[in-house]
Amino acid sequence: MAATRTIRLQDIADLIGGEVQGDPDYRVSGLATLQSAGPGQLSFFANGRYLPQLRASQAGAVLVRAEHLDSVSQVAILVDDPYLAYARVSQLFDWRSELLPGVHPTAVLAADVQLDPGAEIGAQAVIGAGSVIAAGAFIGAHAVIGASCRIGENSRVEAGVVLYDSVTLGARCIVHSGAVLGADGFGFAPESGRWVKICQLGGVTVGDDVEIGAGTTIDRGALDDTFIGDGVKLDNQIQIAHNVHIGADTAIAGGTAVAGSTKIGERCTIAGLSGITGHLTIAAGTHITAMSLVSKSISQPGAYSSGTGLQPHQSWKRNVVRFKQLDELARRVAKLEQTIELNSIEGHKE
Repeated sequence: MAATRTIRLQDIADLIGGEVQGDPDYRVSGLATLQSAGPGQLSFFANGRYLPQLRASQAGAVLVRAEHLDSVSQVAILVDDPYLAYARVSQLFDWRSELLPGVHPTAVLAADVQLDPGAEIGAQAVIGAGSVIAAGAFIGAHAVIGASCRIGENSRVEAGVVLYDSVTLGARCIVHSGAVLGADGFGFAPESGRWVKICQLGGVTVGDDVEIGAGTTIDRGALDDTFIGDGVKLDNQIQIAHNVHIGADTAIAGGTAVAGSTKIGERCTIAGLSGITGHLTIAAGTHITAMSLVSKSISQPGAYSSGTGLQPHQSWKRNVVRFKQLDELARRVAKLEQTIELNSIEGHKE
C-alpha cells in the first residue's frame, strides 16, 4: 500500500489480532516513534525504559500490552507482543511501489525465457537463456539474471543484483541491490608454489521467504549447491562461501564471513562481524555474539563468544604481553603442583 493512504484502526487490529481501545474508525497514515509521532500516526511501546515517552507521546494511536493501557492517553490497540505487531503493521506502509506487470522496453530477455505475465522486469535488466520468472516476481533495473535461473513467486530482485547461472530463488524472497549470488567459490589446488583453479560446478539454491542484504555475496558450490534454507535472513555485506549450508530461520548480521562447507543449523543467530571457519557444524539454536571467531564445531546450542572485551589501551597492551606468557605460566603452575603433590606424599610417608 502507498504510504499516503490512511488505514482504519479496526482494520489494523483485525490484521494483527489486536483489540481496539477507543474509536475503531480512527485512521492512521503511517508509523513513527513514540517521541516523534503526531496525530494520525501509529506508534508502539515494547520496552519499559520508554515509559516516560509513552506517557508524553503525541501519537494518534499506540500498540501496547493491556498492562500499560493506563499510561496511554490516546486510542490504543491491545496486543500480546507490540514489537511483533509493529513488524506486521509496517508491511502496510512499505515504501515499495505496487507491482506493475510487464517488461520494460530496454530490458533484454533470451528467446527461451519463461516469463509469467504477472511479473515485472525493470529497465535494462538482462535475463539469460532458460531462466524461469514466476508470477508476481520483480526484477529491478540493471539486474542481471544468468542462464538457467529460477525466480519464485512474489520474489524481488532489486536494482543492480547479479545472479550468475544456475541460481534458484524461492518464493517471497528479497535480494537487495549489489548482492551477488553464484560467483565462483574460492577453490584452488597448489602446484609447485602456484595455484590451479578448481572450477565451481555447483549452483546456489535459496529457499522461500529469504532476505539477502545489500552487497552480500553467496558463492556457488564446487560440486553440490550452496544452500540457504527457508526463512533465512542475511544482513548487508556478508560472505557465504561455497557449499555452505544454512538451516531454516537462521539470521546473520552484517560483516560476517562463513568459510566453505560449513553447516549452520536452524534458528541460529550470528551477530555482526563474526567469522566462521570452514568444514564446521553449528548446532541448531546457537547464538554467536558480535565479532566472535568460531574455529571449531559447536555441538550444543547456547550462546558463544570469543575475543576480549573493550578496555583502556594501556591495559590492553599489558594484557597482550601476559597472554603471550600464558603457556609458560601454565607449565610453571603444573610443575609447582607436581612439587606440592610430591611433598605432600613424602610428608604422609614420614
